[in-house]
Amino acid sequence: MLDTHTAQQIFNEWVDDPALRNHMLSVGWVMRALAERYGQDPDRWEWTGFLHDADYQKWPEQHPNLVVERIRELGDEEIAHAISCHYTKWGVPCETLLDKALLASDELTGFIVAAARVRPNKLQDLTAKSVKKKLKDKAFASGVDRDEVKAGIEALGVDLGEHIDFIIEVLKPHEPQLIG
Repeated sequence: MLDTHTAQQIFNEWVDDPALRNHMLSVGWVMRALAERYGQDPDRWEWTGFLHDADYQKWPEQHPNLVVERIRELGDEEIAHAISCHYTKWGVPCETLLDKALLASDELTGFIVAAARVRPNKLQDLTAKSVKKKLKDKAFASGVDRDEVKAGIEALGVDLGEHIDFIIEVLKPHEPQLIG
């Protein structure tokens, strides 16, 4: 099974790009908070977020297969499956609450950080209304797949505005690291 030491080791050995590390950390923090909300294991959910893109920097063409394979070698099918389905176009169905939470948080967390970067007060006064307006602007953060945001929200069965507000609140304490 995956443990804290091994999760940190994979993260540190596989990822050195600061922007990617910050993205993975931010998704991990959101996943920890969601685990607490849903009465799940916060450490396991956080590791899922921390590791979901671990192979992307070094092996983008093989993403997420290498990190999924590594986690399966450790005997942790639950986390491996969640990572394997965090992008719907890969065709792996989201089945568990962990799967759905990762799908609902990955793209949206990255988008929220991007939206905060262009604001004078960053995350401090960012609202769901502002984020939703930016989501409609296809030119803003064009690398964020809006269909994936929608699929994640639908899979988790949450309100988009409420989920955005939740993520903003989770990220606020980490603003200096994420946004500077």
